[in-house]
Amino acid sequence: MGWLNKIFKGSSHKISEGQYHGRPGDDRFWNEPSSSLDVLSENENEDIDRAIALSLSEEEQKRAKAIENESHLEEDEQLARALQESLNVESPPHENGHNYHPLPSVFSSGFRICAGCNTEIGHGHFLSCMGAVWHPECFRCHACNHPISDYEFSMSGNYPYHKSCYKEHYHPKCDVCKQFIPTNMNGLIEYRAHPFWLQKYCPSHEMDGTPRCCSCERMEPTDTQYVTLDDGRKLCLECLDSAIMDTSECQTLYLDIQEFYEGLNMKVEQQIPLLLVERQALNEAMEGEKTGHHHLPETRGLCLSEEQTVSTILRRPKFGAGNRVMEMVTEPYRLTRRCEVTAILILYGLPRLLTGSILAHEMMHAWLRLKGYHSLSQEVEEGICQVLAHMWLDSEIMSGSGSNIASTSTSSASMSSKKGSRSQFEKKLGDFFKHQIESDTSSAYGDGFRAGNQAALQYGLRRTLDHIRLTGSFPG
Repeated sequence: MGWLNKIFKGSSHKISEGQYHGRPGDDRFWNEPSSSLDVLSENENEDIDRAIALSLSEEEQKRAKAIENESHLEEDEQLARALQESLNVESPPHENGHNYHPLPSVFSSGFRICAGCNTEIGHGHFLSCMGAVWHPECFRCHACNHPISDYEFSMSGNYPYHKSCYKEHYHPKCDVCKQFIPTNMNGLIEYRAHPFWLQKYCPSHEMDGTPRCCSCERMEPTDTQYVTLDDGRKLCLECLDSAIMDTSECQTLYLDIQEFYEGLNMKVEQQIPLLLVERQALNEAMEGEKTGHHHLPETRGLCLSEEQTVSTILRRPKFGAGNRVMEMVTEPYRLTRRCEVTAILILYGLPRLLTGSILAHEMMHAWLRLKGYHSLSQEVEEGICQVLAHMWLDSEIMSGSGSNIASTSTSSASMSSKKGSRSQFEKKLGDFFKHQIESDTSSAYGDGFRAGNQAALQYGLRRTLDHIRLTGSFPG
């Protein structure tokens, strides 16, 4: 299960707020906090008094000159306004949310233009941020379009956001608990993500007992209740929709797999019993087998060669309070050895496509034994069985209707009508089961499949099987 570290810094920015007094063209005045002064000695006070007196004298002289210059300044400003109006400059164009301002003229350097409404900022407060000045009511959040009055704001691209709006839009939420994914000790947003479904969730859910679906592996969201099977497995409601629950219900699928093998010119002549069983019965049957390769984390299918009695599911169970299985009806089934294979067992409660791929895998074990392929290495036998499971899944996904593209039997049409059309989730589920086979990391099931699949693609399935019979290995 892959997991990702994701960093969302959310770029925090600060607003500089000022207040503009007087005519356009004057300098800004900032309300700075006043600083305290220490008490001075008498001599120091006398020196300051003399300096103030000299300063006042100089100030009187400057004031006289300023009065004279002010009249000239007012005339210059009136001339500048007249020229500016005569130019009749248009509002700056907008494109993709960005403002493009014209190059400043010699007369516009003293004017403040709001980057939001593109009008002149007169008396009153204004904001300075993002390299521009704004009317307070014009500096708005790109998400909610309300003015941003907070001291700090966030940005995405060139757009400002309230910090709360930014979090709502860009901070990832957990698909399990539906809460914002918390930051780790380093201040980074760290989450886990399923490599196929991309379901993202808080790392804590891997340790807090949050259940996973035994079929698709997705975690159970807090607003959904998975079904609990009698052996403790959890099944999501989407996988439950096509789940096969008893032996009689599985017979139609069994016929479909047999047709698939016939279409490959690999018909299994013997009538091999197919039984749907609980986990405990499957484990007990596995212990009773003298031969076979079984090292998966959970065995979900078994091709038996020994005589034994197996408990099979007779009737589809019902679900009671809390989505729990109730009224499980089973019966003992005595297996007798008439050939190299006595039965095929499949774990109950799995979706049709997963049940079918497991059945196609176990059918290949049966075919190999019945055709005299003995003493194969684990990688070769499990690998070629996975190739057939993958091929069957591929045929089901390609067909869309559920009919077997390899089979030319006239019964395919009636089989398809019973199965109905694929839902979008079931198609996605089929891709997931293929992905599981393709990405398996074990040497027997993973490396074996990849070697067998490469051989089948390069030389064809029949030549690959012939080579295995002669050499016990894949060609190439």
